[in-house]
Amino acid sequence: MTGTLDSRPVRPTADGQRAARPAAEGHHSVGELVGQATEQLSLLVRQEIALAKEELTEKGKRAGRGGGLLGGAGAVAYVGLMAAAGTGVAALSLVLAVWAAALIVTGVLFVVAGVLAMMGRAQLRRATPPMPERTIDSVKADVEEIKERAHR
Repeated sequence: MTGTLDSRPVRPTADGQRAARPAAEGHHSVGELVGQATEQLSLLVRQEIALAKEELTEKGKRAGRGGGLLGGAGAVAYVGLMAAAGTGVAALSLVLAVWAAALIVTGVLFVVAGVLAMMGRAQLRRATPPMPERTIDSVKADVEEIKERAHR
């Protein structure tokens, strides 16, 4: 009984089974290919996990900055409210000069609070949803590549 897959005969062993043929140059055994695929898949999974961690860390930092800016906006708005109270007192105690100055300061503080609030809100929007979107896209591309190669 002889086989001719790579044009070299395969001789049966004493128990009638075919003897393993040595790997030809440039060809790998199934075991070697499975081993390589396992190593490559393991490396790919580790790289995707690292990418997900990096992406989530970046989004966490953005959320922290956004929260800090919103906190700053709240503090400035509180100071603005105190200034508005001072403005009301000054307006009642003096006819025009003092309360007009206090009103201008109050307006400026509220404008600053509004700008900080908008910046904080924008940072929070950029940080949500807290999903590693680039990693998910990368994994999808990897799966598609594996499917393409498997069909060849």
